[in-house]
Amino acid sequence: MKKAIIYLIEFLAIQLIVGFIVATVWKLITKSEDTTTGLLITTTVATGVITIAIFLLARWAEVSPNWLRTRPWTVLTWSVIAALGALIPSAWLQEQIPELPNWVESEFDMILTNRWGYLAVGLLAPLSEEIVLRGAILKELLKSPKLSPWGAIAISALFFALIHMNPAQLPHAFIIGLLLGWMYWRTGSILPGVAYHWANNSMAYIIYNIYPNPDMKLIDVFKGSQQHVLMALGFSLLILVPAIYQLHLWMKRADER
Repeated sequence: MKKAIIYLIEFLAIQLIVGFIVATVWKLITKSEDTTTGLLITTTVATGVITIAIFLLARWAEVSPNWLRTRPWTVLTWSVIAALGALIPSAWLQEQIPELPNWVESEFDMILTNRWGYLAVGLLAPLSEEIVLRGAILKELLKSPKLSPWGAIAISALFFALIHMNPAQLPHAFIIGLLLGWMYWRTGSILPGVAYHWANNSMAYIIYNIYPNPDMKLIDVFKGSQQHVLMALGFSLLILVPAIYQLHLWMKRADER
């Protein structure tokens, strides 16, 4: 448990230090104190790359090719399908709970509407967050004799929600964190989580550029038809639930195959 908390602190420290350095250099180069899209994307990309490098070089997280050598293409495919099936249920669930403050709405808008923003949120974020939250933190939590596997997964999911530092994202991030933690526990690999995380973030990027209004609800997407919303929700669950069941059937550790 102690190591897991240290890894979390290290991760947050990297975000702060790299963010400060990038902002300082950016100010010196551009002679501007304004927050720009370029600065946000550069900071996000830099923190992602440096986080990955530090956690791997320090061996805080171990990324082994053993699980990939088992050719787990079925698991990776169902991970992506599960992510796609969860999009509408996640949005619907978010709309059912009281609205929470969105502290980074303008920053998200700047990143997600820029083509280079995909590098940050679609590629680097899934990899860096899975390396840290599952590959390092959850790995240590699962070793604790005081925690059950689901207790460890729940704590890592809470950490996953908190590192986003945005109340509006907390419920969604916590639920997804439970699923990603389960996938890591069952396989011992971050790759299923990376696949799910990549599909989720990629679709969020695409949808945001199709419907750039952050206040848009599902009822607006379906032209005011509550019936169509419920039909879309039901159809999505017919994708999500079987996908999770298939993951339950197929997910195994490398030494179990």
